[in-house]
Amino acid sequence: MNSDDLTPEPPRLDRPSPGGPDEFPDWVRQLEREIRVGRAVRLRIWFGRHARKLLAGVAALLVLALLGYLGPAGYRYARRPAEPARAYPTVSPPAGIQATTTASPRPTAGPFDGTPAAAFPEGAAGITLPPAKATGDFTAKQVSAALTKIRTALVTARLDRAFMTAKDPERLIRQFAPDHRPAIRDDFRTGAFAHFATRLAPGARLLPDQPRVKGRITYRTVRDDTGVRVLEVTTNFVWAYAFHGPGVAPGDGVAVVHDTLVWRVPHPADVRSSASGLWFGDMRAYGANVNCAAFDKGLLDVGEWSNQTPLATPAPDPDSLYDPDHTLDVPDTCGLRDRPAGG
Repeated sequence: MNSDDLTPEPPRLDRPSPGGPDEFPDWVRQLEREIRVGRAVRLRIWFGRHARKLLAGVAALLVLALLGYLGPAGYRYARRPAEPARAYPTVSPPAGIQATTTASPRPTAGPFDGTPAAAFPEGAAGITLPPAKATGDFTAKQVSAALTKIRTALVTARLDRAFMTAKDPERLIRQFAPDHRPAIRDDFRTGAFAHFATRLAPGARLLPDQPRVKGRITYRTVRDDTGVRVLEVTTNFVWAYAFHGPGVAPGDGVAVVHDTLVWRVPHPADVRSSASGLWFGDMRAYGANVNCAAFDKGLLDVGEWSNQTPLATPAPDPDSLYDPDHTLDVPDTCGLRDRPAGG
């Protein structure tokens, strides 16, 4: 999906029940030898004798059919280990002082096994702040305060489960500059908040496992079009969420959101107090293995492959969508649009 979009997901094939038809009693087989029976009865008798062999054959065919189906439709999470990784377009980090995710996950099994997110840190441990240094006309203390506010907002927006299910988004909105809050409220009214916040769809249930997080934070100083000095902070993260639900292949229950957000903190000496604080500039995002109907409303739920369209032909390397350096210019399959600067 594109900062506009989001992605696919596969149907589940029921396996045949292990039981076979009832065995026919001996007197029926005796009748077969002594009298002429109709075709339907002959078929029933023949099936009774060969049920086990037939069921074994049917089971084998269903397994082959399942593998064949997952080839084209479930490519995202069913790639064979021997399949070589394919190249995909990436982006370069923006200029400035930066830090990337450094924490390591616990070596335990869980719903992220078989996906790149298994190697990501858990929750807020994946958000590593760069060192706060005096930059431009911003002091080290001002930079530190801004970075801390942004990290807190990220945790609320993407990891706070109470926020994900709360009807009122003010817990996040009040962390922005007062003058910017009306625009953020509009985003929640229109469903455009999926670029920067996670809200669960009705009925969607996360597993107890913490989301896995990996990414980078970079900052620099710039001047906006009116000459205001601005600390510009770019956050680029992949957020992987494990949902309840049936799964056929590794990662079937994992929804992925990749966002790149440009945060702007004006110098307090250049603006009135109501404009001081956090602002959003550009916002871009895509989702993978998400429910598009929910995501179009800004809500997150794991997708159903049968309702999705492949991102491209040939299909991209499934692991690539977990890479924070993956370009956000991916084909639109859900309809999420980029947010322009200053929106």
